[in-house]
Amino acid sequence: MTVGERITQLREQRGYTTNKLANESGLSQSFVRAVELGEKGITVVNLEYLCTALDVSLQDFFSYTGSEMRGELSALVSELTQEQQAALCAFLKTL
Repeated sequence: MTVGERITQLREQRGYTTNKLANESGLSQSFVRAVELGEKGITVVNLEYLCTALDVSLQDFFSYTGSEMRGELSALVSELTQEQQAALCAFLKTL
C-alpha cells in the first residue's frame, strides 16, 4: 500500500472528504488529492499534518496489520471467478 492509498484509506474510514482533510490539516485540497493519487510526494512534516488531522500517529500510519491485509485480500479474491480463484490458490501454493 502506498502512502497515498493509506491516506485515502484513513480519510474514508473517518468519513472525511479531501476538502475536509485539507482544511483540518492546513494543506490545499489539490495537494492532498495529488498525494492520494500518487502524483506528488509528501514530506514528513506534511504527512505529520495529515496524521494529526486524521488523529493517527506516524507509527500507526505505517502499521498495516495482517488483519487489514487479509480483509483487503479477501475482498479482491471475492471478485474473482471460481477458475481465477483456483488458479490463484495453485500459484500461492508454489511460493
